[in-house]
Amino acid sequence: MENHGRGSDPRPEGGRDDPPDPAPDPAPAPPDPLPYEGVWRFTASAVDASVPQARHAVRDLLFRQGVPLSDELLQGLLLIVSELVTNVVRHAVLLSPTLAVEVAVGAEWVRVSVEDNHPYRPTALVADHDETGGRGLLLVREVTREAGGVCDVEHTASGGKVIWAALPLKPA
Repeated sequence: MENHGRGSDPRPEGGRDDPPDPAPDPAPAPPDPLPYEGVWRFTASAVDASVPQARHAVRDLLFRQGVPLSDELLQGLLLIVSELVTNVVRHAVLLSPTLAVEVAVGAEWVRVSVEDNHPYRPTALVADHDETGGRGLLLVREVTREAGGVCDVEHTASGGKVIWAALPLKPA
């Protein structure tokens, strides 16, 4: 793995005639990233079949990278991915025939996001109890909140949107 600028700082050299200053204790180098840290992104068509495919791809990626997830956290993340991809398939497909899923993992958190090219920025509305749909974003917000995480919707530079949820790897 490349260092990317991490490492100990160079020590200043003393002048030729000056007695050397006592060397300060070197600052500890930032820790190397853990083996599971990184960012992965994939695209899919905005079709029904992409919902389970995205969920399985995220699950397989997290297992392959060895991300230390509890079963409860994994199930919550997969539910979030399913709901966000389903929203694109149901509501954004006319203006966004493809979607992107991104998984970013840090030492203490994991973030999943789904991006589309539709400009409409959804809000989590209170759903009518008689309706069979309309609860996806409410569910995403609730799962995220219960895990001690945060979620949001942002506009992209291309005029679309990205909906993301970041959850701590350790209980809040």
